[in-house]
Amino acid sequence: MTALPTFAAPGPKRELEEGETFTPRFGPDGLITAVAVDADTGAVLMLAHMNAESLARTLATGEVWYWSRSRGELWHKGATSGQIQTLVEMRVDCDQDALLLRVRVGGDGGCCHTGRRDCFYRGVVYDAESGAVKLVPHAS
Repeated sequence: MTALPTFAAPGPKRELEEGETFTPRFGPDGLITAVAVDADTGAVLMLAHMNAESLARTLATGEVWYWSRSRGELWHKGATSGQIQTLVEMRVDCDQDALLLRVRVGGDGGCCHTGRRDCFYRGVVYDAESGAVKLVPHAS
């Protein structure tokens, strides 16, 4: 494999917000939030997390890697399902603590482990009269 990039520690606020140096701000758990969207439609597909190694592998390979919090291991998205996410563009937010990944999905085009196209297939509805909060199907 190609040498993986490394990331410098974040600098002053002005450099974070206006500079040209990519210095991702990983949280205390060593993770940064990553939102994957369809590169062609802009539809939100999933939210996951990356550590420094998965972020570096993503940049080096052009295929998206995440950190699985539930399994405690690197996760090459699609390695077993065929739903490989090919990175089209990566953006970072203003204070470099969240990533937006524009991707194209291989295989059947799904992203969710439930077999759906995306992970956001339910809406949250609050009934003020009863005080109930429930989930309802949402067309993706």
